[in-house]
Amino acid sequence: MEKIEEQFANLNIVKRSSGTEEPTYLLGIDTSKTVQVEKGSLVAVLCSNGSIRIYDKEKLNVLREFSGYPGLLSGVKFAHSCDYVYSSCTDGTIKCWDARLTSEKPVQLFKGYPSNIFISFDISCNDHVICAGTEKVEDDALLVFWDARINSQDLSTTKDPLGTYSETHSDDITQVCFHPSNPNMVVSGSTDGLVNVFDISVDNEEDALITTCNSTSSVSCIGWSGKDYKQIYCMTHDEGFCWWDLNHLDTDEPITCLNIQDVREVINVKEGTLDYLIGGLYHEKMDKLFIVGGANTGIIHLMSCTTSGLIHMTSLQGGHAATVRSLCWNMQDDSLLTGGEDAQLLLWKPGAIEKTFTKKDSMKIASSVSQRVRVHSSDSCKRRKKQ
Repeated sequence: MEKIEEQFANLNIVKRSSGTEEPTYLLGIDTSKTVQVEKGSLVAVLCSNGSIRIYDKEKLNVLREFSGYPGLLSGVKFAHSCDYVYSSCTDGTIKCWDARLTSEKPVQLFKGYPSNIFISFDISCNDHVICAGTEKVEDDALLVFWDARINSQDLSTTKDPLGTYSETHSDDITQVCFHPSNPNMVVSGSTDGLVNVFDISVDNEEDALITTCNSTSSVSCIGWSGKDYKQIYCMTHDEGFCWWDLNHLDTDEPITCLNIQDVREVINVKEGTLDYLIGGLYHEKMDKLFIVGGANTGIIHLMSCTTSGLIHMTSLQGGHAATVRSLCWNMQDDSLLTGGEDAQLLLWKPGAIEKTFTKKDSMKIASSVSQRVRVHSSDSCKRRKKQ
């Protein structure tokens, strides 16, 4: 544990992104999974102006930009086996671009049903299935599925859905996350407070539902953790945190490892305050789950997750000048990418020295589209007991 603490404490900024003509909040980050040494790694960033920017990871300069116009994009994911990048769109599609090409035209469109507004999605670890969550329309909040495999014989660029799950959430589905190694396992989270785990290899929705966990608040983030990724964690829009162990489903042990209604009220950080949660990262080698939060001044706090509570480990300072909205951890080189409301994308590495230090002033942006990621009031949650 000391080794990992030291590693996080030694995280320093290697590079800052160069400025862009239109400063935006950086709401989501993912990195390419393919290794092409001669071409370098790519970073895809979801921006509050409704676009996705592709960066060179080492230089952090913008290579190209994709737009969902007139729809707004939410979420950003690279495929696991190639440099295709995906995003869900309010126009009722999931869009897929080739991140290595300059063409702004998607190479594939995954079309939803009429009235679908997609606000979350993920792609399975074998790149075979896409699952997307919708806003609630009338009485329906849907999980929609597509076959994501691209057939060279099939010249059509638009795909229709395989089907939907419609019975398990009663409000906007804000999060979808496939298991890191099992392509049939997916977890979804909603403003109804429920976190549902499915095995999509099973024929119907009722039988596919493995378990339902109740966070009792609107879900803002979900992820997998633990040995063989048999645990799930969840954060809520009012800064709550839940952690469940699916190994205990068939035992008398409770599946809840930790349930904190408001992390801000219980965590003791050494520098400043904790104002919000950003996300989680599971360190496979150390078999440890870490939670990342921040202060409105741009300080990032790293916390270790234990069954007895969250423990503050270290804080990263001197980077962002405003609220941090997104992060992406790379297990291969122990690097961390962070994006914020100051329009900066930062690359952190252990023991690194920043090559060109240009500390920017706070650039809080009064953008009309910055409200795309809506903070849901906990009062509006429809709550159901754990089944």
